[in-house]
Amino acid sequence: MGIGEWADEVLDGIERARRGVDDLFEPNLRLGVTGLSGAGKTVFITALVASLLNRGRLHMFGAQTERRIEAVDLRPQPDPDVPRFAYESHMAALTGTDRVWPESTRAVSQLRLSIRYRRTGLSGLFGPGVLHLDIVDYPGEWLLDLSLLDQSYADWASGALAAAESAARAEHAKDWRAALSAADPSARHDEPAAEALYRAYRDYLQSCRQAGLSALAPGRFLMPGELEGSPALTFAPLPAIKGAGRGSLYAQMQARFEAYKRVVAKPFFRNHFARLDRQVVLIDALGAVAGGPRALADLTATMAETLSAFRHGTNSWLDALLGTRRIERLLFAASKADHLHHAQHGRLAALTEAMLAEAARRAEWRGAKTESLAIAAIRATSEQEVMRAGRSLELVRGQRLDTGREAAVFPGALPEDPQRLLATANAAKPGAVPADWPGQDFAALKFAPPDWQAGPEDGPPHIRLDRALDFLIGDKLE
Repeated sequence: MGIGEWADEVLDGIERARRGVDDLFEPNLRLGVTGLSGAGKTVFITALVASLLNRGRLHMFGAQTERRIEAVDLRPQPDPDVPRFAYESHMAALTGTDRVWPESTRAVSQLRLSIRYRRTGLSGLFGPGVLHLDIVDYPGEWLLDLSLLDQSYADWASGALAAAESAARAEHAKDWRAALSAADPSARHDEPAAEALYRAYRDYLQSCRQAGLSALAPGRFLMPGELEGSPALTFAPLPAIKGAGRGSLYAQMQARFEAYKRVVAKPFFRNHFARLDRQVVLIDALGAVAGGPRALADLTATMAETLSAFRHGTNSWLDALLGTRRIERLLFAASKADHLHHAQHGRLAALTEAMLAEAARRAEWRGAKTESLAIAAIRATSEQEVMRAGRSLELVRGQRLDTGREAAVFPGALPEDPQRLLATANAAKPGAVPADWPGQDFAALKFAPPDWQAGPEDGPPHIRLDRALDFLIGDKLE
């Protein structure tokens, strides 16, 4: 470690300690919200904030049903160097004349809600309490970078090259592998050549994402944020060679990989990820099922790998004093439950729980609590049952996003045994979809945001957002 890096570590330690002392006198809870692209992070946070500010629909949120929440207010966020979550803009998109879903997460952002509440028990004698809830939004793709921290360039490149040759990815990797075969890693570094290899590799990752695949590191290649075009993001995996000179293409790619870890992955872990108390992981399980067996298997494996980087456990007073955090509660939320009839919600939650079973076991072993729920942060559909050929069909009805017309659909049913579905997904050959595979219609229809008729104290309609809130912050409001 150089002197500059050592100084940064010392200053970071001092800043963490300062925050810890502040937290002892004015408690705050940092809630991380993540999920891969399309899982619904922006909608979840917008709905959560709107529902806490207007609590008429939070019937399963204990502190609200007991009428102990006195006031909730948006407050200035604590970190001036982190962009503010654009809550007002997102609400305008959802409730405007032409209702649209807000734009997806592209970078880290933050918002603070302060909650004044009446304490329970003897602590209530000391008057109301205040909890500052700091909500941190970040792209799930950036979580994939945490696994790079313990890898060398040679190790990462070897794994990336092997993955590109797999049956599931070989077709997507054709152009990149052609560019790679024409490159000479031992040749002198040439910037246009390096940029061409990077673009070919990035395009390969984008093609994989469009096909429903999920293991797409480095995460910033698809969501570069403010670092787009920087040398730290302009590299690609190359096959290992012996004796690559300092000025070679291989040596430059290796140096940029290390710069990526230093400039991108480590600061993200230190400044944001390592400071979380609670975590929501949104999973678009329905989208993965609709994408076919390989999409479901890939999402399951990717989430298991990324969640292994979480620091689980119970926070102590010493953790607070030192400014270090552990994730005490972890919610696995299967989003878009409103695309299914409520009779299927238990199966959706069970599938999500099965997909993340190993991550839940690790978290619980280290002292964290976990929960799996099927939710819709904003409910865009209603339910309808019709008789067809003497049989009841359970439909969902909503406004089509493309035409604006009302439509009722029967999306099909999830299997009763999620383990069997996962086993089928893992065993399926690339491109093959078993005849009994469910969910071909789960993602076929996109619904528009609802035009909800709300009273002055009503937040958006939802499915189990109140139960999610109760699990995530209910214990801090006692």
